[in-house]
Amino acid sequence: MSSASAPGKIILFGEHAVVYGRPALAIPVTQVGVTVAIQITSTNNEIPDIPSQSNQDWKERISIFAPAIHRSGVLASYDSSRKADPIGMVIENVVKELEINSPPSLHIDISSSIPVSSGFGSGAAVSVALVRALAATFGRTIPDEKVSQIAFEAEKLHHGTPSGIDNTVVTYARPVYFIKDKPIQTFAVGAPFTLVIADSGIRAATRESVGDVRRLWLANPQRFEDIFTEIAAIVETARRAIQQGDEEELGELMNQNHRFLQELTVSSPLLDHLKQAALNAGASGAKLSGGGRGGNLIALVSSETIDCVATALGRAGARQIIITTVI
Repeated sequence: MSSASAPGKIILFGEHAVVYGRPALAIPVTQVGVTVAIQITSTNNEIPDIPSQSNQDWKERISIFAPAIHRSGVLASYDSSRKADPIGMVIENVVKELEINSPPSLHIDISSSIPVSSGFGSGAAVSVALVRALAATFGRTIPDEKVSQIAFEAEKLHHGTPSGIDNTVVTYARPVYFIKDKPIQTFAVGAPFTLVIADSGIRAATRESVGDVRRLWLANPQRFEDIFTEIAAIVETARRAIQQGDEEELGELMNQNHRFLQELTVSSPLLDHLKQAALNAGASGAKLSGGGRGGNLIALVSSETIDCVATALGRAGARQIIITTVI
């Protein structure tokens, strides 16, 4: 049996604007993640290495058990009944990348502690872990850049027009400064800082919020380009604040970014309520993270305020609280 894991992620600054060529900052969240375990179930251990474009019979021999994402059954049956199958796409692209003619019978077990449609990058984490587990099963490795590329193709099925930030930060599992179609950059943290992540419990499809923002942009491009540019300036200032260990400025930048996300119509009454609860309990700043409409609120806290903020967010309606320290 071979296995691989991938962490969740959150976006610190720049969501939605990143789709339009602006920068964003994101970090992995190792407190949640996906593990993919694969077992070869056929008696034939020989793995052919001659590619074939026509042989699709192998899909009948791939079984998938993934209750956390409501998926089970044979790959071929799911593949023929759905137009968009990210897991099937990942498997096909790995088989193609490794030039495997006819994979042996496989049982793929996918377990996840990442809430789905909550801004933690669950889809990207499944894809990245699956790519690496499949490669290990075939006794091969795939470079990180290619892992991220394969995961990005699956992200298109999940989100329509993704920026690529989810698959990037999940693949490399370290904080990144990201601009679409540009080489990734990591960023140094001047002093560790702690975030309380509040899962609203509302599952919201990123594809829908991204599509809604796009419609607003098409209707009034100048106004929304201006908002994206303002968010980009916040991202650049936030990167410097992180590098300098300036938590006070970082908190205010989070508040500013949230206000612009409200203008993009991707916040919600519950997210705004959670934000205010965090600030009232002593958080330095707070904002939604990810696609919005649901998902997560992140709050910047100190050692003195962490417990109060976590308790206040729970009382305000958060379904799950995760605490992570960025170092």
